[in-house]
Formats: sequence, C-alpha cells, structure tokens
Amino acid sequence: MSSTQEQPIIPKIKYNAILGILNKGFHVDRRPLTSYRSFEVKFNIAPNADSSVLFKLGNTQILAGVKLEVGQPFPDSPNEGILIVNAEYLPAASPTFEPGPPDENAIELARVIDRGLREAKVIALDKLVIVPGKRVWIVWLDIYILDHDGNLIDASAMASMLALATTFIPYYEVDPLTSNVKIDRTRKLQRLPLNRYVVSVTVNKIGDLLVIDPTGEEEAIASSKLAISISEEGNIVGIQKMGIGYVTEDDINKAIDIALSIGIDNIEKLKKIINQWEQTFLSATQ
Repeated sequence: MSSTQEQPIIPKIKYNAILGILNKGFHVDRRPLTSYRSFEVKFNIAPNADSSVLFKLGNTQILAGVKLEVGQPFPDSPNEGILIVNAEYLPAASPTFEPGPPDENAIELARVIDRGLREAKVIALDKLVIVPGKRVWIVWLDIYILDHDGNLIDASAMASMLALATTFIPYYEVDPLTSNVKIDRTRKLQRLPLNRYVVSVTVNKIGDLLVIDPTGEEEAIASSKLAISISEEGNIVGIQKMGIGYVTEDDINKAIDIALSIGIDNIEKLKKIINQWEQTFLSATQ
C-alpha cells in the first residue's frame, strides 16, 4: 500500500521556538546545523529480496530492497540491464500519511534517487547482459518509508546505496535454443557490478539558515530544499529544488559547498559499513 502526504501544520509558538534554537547554530537535538544524526544499519531484513537494508537516521527509518529479475532489454539499449526505482510512504510511518496511490512526494523521492544512481552510472548496466539483445537483468529497487522524522531523501539514498552494494547476482543457466533463463537463487554467482557510490545531501532553507538533516518538526518549517546528489569523485550528478520558497544564487553556491563536503564524508561512512559487512557476512559464507 502506498500513501499520500500532507504538510504538517506547525503552530506559530512552536515555529518561533524551533527557529530560535536553530538561530543559535544548533538543531533541536543540539547537533551543529551541518551534521547528520547517527546511522544504524541492519542487513538482510526481507528474506524474499536479493538484498535488503533497514536504515535508521535518527528516528527516520527506511527499508530498501533489491530484487533481480530476467527480462528483455529496452529497444534503445539492447546491451544494458535495467534499473527501476519505486518508493512507498507507508501510512504507519507518520500521522500525515494517508492510504492511497503514490502521490507526487513518493514519485519525486523515487525520481531523485533514480536520477542520482543513473546519472552517476552507479550500476554497470552493460555488465548485466545475459543474452545480448534478448535477456538482461532488471534491478528493482524498492524503497519503503517506515518511520518519518525528517530527511527522507538522504536516508533513502543511503539505504539504496547499501542495498545495491550488498546485492548478489544469483546463479543462472541459459537455454541456447530458446534463450530462456533458469535461476537458482540458492547459489550466488557474483556481486552486483557497481562503478561508484552516490549519496544525496538535502540542504534545507529555514529562515535565513541552511540546515542539514532536519528532524520532522524542523523540516516542516523549511521554506525550500535542495537535494544535491554527489558521487564519490565529488561530482554533482543531480539537483532537485523542493518547496514553495525561493533560493538565491548565494544560497545555491553555499548549499553546493556544504553538499560536496558532507557528501564525500557520508560516502566514506557507507564504505566503512560495507567493509564491516564484508568481514562478517562474506567470511561466514566462505
């Protein structure tokens, strides 16, 4: 089940209280304005997925799952695999979510994640060809918002990156006459081929401040947001502006500087998490 989202209404007294704390250079939880909440990661949460990650950023909780299926390539890219990204806002994640089909918020989140992965060429899609022009791997990346306490895009991007980095291609056999593919998911063939890591850093404009990783209440008083996708080489591979407020050229330049610095740092944190996973999971399977 998907859901729609409504912007919560923040009373004026609470708005002023939150803004007053932010103006002192700290989040409500006493973090500096450009620091993230702590990460918490659990792997292999969904047994039916080829890879899954439960990612917590403070009280925001995301489940990202990857499923590989065999299909036909697109006519304009016959020698490349396919990436499809979906996002669902579960009604239990927030009082502001309602049951229903995906609205523009869920669609926007999925597109921001998709654009970052695609423009950075994170997945080596050319290495996902099984039978040239006939059979390729389709990578389904499903993102579920389980708990919403702010900064869904950044949390979803990191959860997605970790899920992709821990995905294995299952063993398969190809019928040479029909090109049909038989999959054996009990056996792992190789890791999903990745070229690089990418993350999103969303810069929120609250009053005259630029704030990173707001809580849900802090985010609710932001007039606008810039979600900036950063590759591990320090390249900007996507920018999405959200909210009805304006941003100046100076805001954009400052936001990019912040995103580049923090984005590279977050990528290094993700790589350390993957290294720890490799030491525990891979060693246990050898």
